[in-house]
Amino acid sequence: MSSVLRHTTLQIGIAKLAVVCVALSVSGAEAQEESRCEAADRFLTDDLNMVTRTDPDTLDDWRTGKRLAACRITAAGTRRTSLATTARAFYEEVRASGWTRTPNPDDSPNEASLRFRLGETDCLFNVYQGILLGTDSEIFVTNDIEMQPGEDLYHVLVLCIPAMAARPR
Repeated sequence: MSSVLRHTTLQIGIAKLAVVCVALSVSGAEAQEESRCEAADRFLTDDLNMVTRTDPDTLDDWRTGKRLAACRITAAGTRRTSLATTARAFYEEVRASGWTRTPNPDDSPNEASLRFRLGETDCLFNVYQGILLGTDSEIFVTNDIEMQPGEDLYHVLVLCIPAMAARPR
């Protein structure tokens, strides 16, 4: 084997090792954040029969003024009612499955997004229709949902972070 070929092979090996090391260090942190979404993901898939995809994300938290590590669930489901009726029913299902509103009354910027708590996790749920985010995850869940005649598509975006105390007033 020529020295140029040995050198190139060595460089490729080092590059592969560097990629594996970076992947392992990132995947450990991402896996920890993504595990925070497990209960919400189970609720969406098992209780509501939605197609979901979970990814690591960040959340700009207005309470702390910080960008927090988070996980994001992108979900798609079908509906036979208006989006407003579907959203009301969706939030009733969230409550019925054991989630409670977070203690801070300012946690809902509007009625399309509501923040709920389960255990040590706060999740912001947002119900919407159409392709709004344009992310790979949104396209994946949209393409993977099976619709029947008379059904329309809707999406839910969920961002989860560790539970936080209410901001003092």
